[in-house]
Amino acid sequence: MRLAYTLILPTLLIVMAIVLLPLLANFWISFKPVELGDLRAPTILFNERIRPTPKVVGDTAEISYRLRNTSKRGVYADGRLVDTFPSGLTVSGTLDSRCTLAGNNLTCDLGTFEPMQRETLTISVIATDAYFDNPINPRDSKPVINGVGDSILTNSVFSLDNYRKVFSGSEFWKVLRVSLYYTIFGTLGAIVFGLFAAQLLNTTFPGRGVVRGFFLFPYVAPVIAVAFAWVLILDAGPGGTLNAILMKIGATDGPINFLGRRATPISIFGLTFEFPVALTTVISFEVWRYFPLSFLFILARMQSVSSDTYEAAEMDGASPLQQFRYISLPQLAGILAVIFLLRFIWTFNKFDDIFLLTGGAAGTRTLTVDIYEQAFAVSNLGAGAAVAVVVFFVLLISALFIFRFSPEDDG
Repeated sequence: MRLAYTLILPTLLIVMAIVLLPLLANFWISFKPVELGDLRAPTILFNERIRPTPKVVGDTAEISYRLRNTSKRGVYADGRLVDTFPSGLTVSGTLDSRCTLAGNNLTCDLGTFEPMQRETLTISVIATDAYFDNPINPRDSKPVINGVGDSILTNSVFSLDNYRKVFSGSEFWKVLRVSLYYTIFGTLGAIVFGLFAAQLLNTTFPGRGVVRGFFLFPYVAPVIAVAFAWVLILDAGPGGTLNAILMKIGATDGPINFLGRRATPISIFGLTFEFPVALTTVISFEVWRYFPLSFLFILARMQSVSSDTYEAAEMDGASPLQQFRYISLPQLAGILAVIFLLRFIWTFNKFDDIFLLTGGAAGTRTLTVDIYEQAFAVSNLGAGAAVAVVVFFVLLISALFIFRFSPEDDG
């Protein structure tokens, strides 16, 4: 037992480093009002120069230090500037009360810089012979600024503002409904088509191996390539292949914007409802691209079922539909539950497909797209992290629910 634990310890450490640490960091950021500009701790940017440049002995000039706190939120405390004062320049007038000059060592206590605070420190000087004997540009010696930057990302101040912003907006609940709609129908569609494909290819016929290989193409093809191909096929312009075919056969009077139209009214049995065009198109892409994975799982499980059972049922007069209902489905129940769980998690987390096809427009904005827009388009990392935490809990609850009610495999 000790040997077994020792052997799996590296794997556990890797899992903790790759999975748990980013997850904990995401939880931490979700309680912080952090933007992209807050990722770095507050620092003081400075620019040192002398104006005007002394030309002869006795010329007066000013050495100025222009200072700025780079952070929009963080405070830079206990600032201290240390610099080497140029030889041959003597201070004229009164030195700034915050500064002391010992020989050529200049020290200035800057105190506290509020967020985005700017300040200019000026020292009046007079040029002497020593300056022209060995002229030195003040910028040749870079000042050193020490202090304490209070980073909003790492301090101990927490807030629920991100969650209040997320849950108080009506847009969030719309996005959540779209995410669930997209995930449920995309997952069920991939499983149904995978089950249908597995039924077809479970029989023996010439060229079956080649056909099975073709069925895997949507899954193994690069997502950027296939998404671009779908955009070209579904284009509402003159180059759209599908629209050209539909108009040619008289199915539509004009082009349909499959990827840009939010909804269209449809009447069925006297009832009119809004049909989500773009969202259905994205779901169709999801089903087409990922049904091969379901197909592989289901086909592998079907081939492990003894053919004697089907032969006995056929001799007893069971129809193909009855064989599927009473033999195949009970045998596939366990693997279908596993596929549904995996596909549900992967589809709910899916970002690239929607982003490449519609960019989240026309009613296709899901929670993962919302995370991207909050964190990077709006630069609000805290709000994006809060939405990511919501995604985590939705998936956790869904996974526990599926585990609780998933059937056992009869095999």
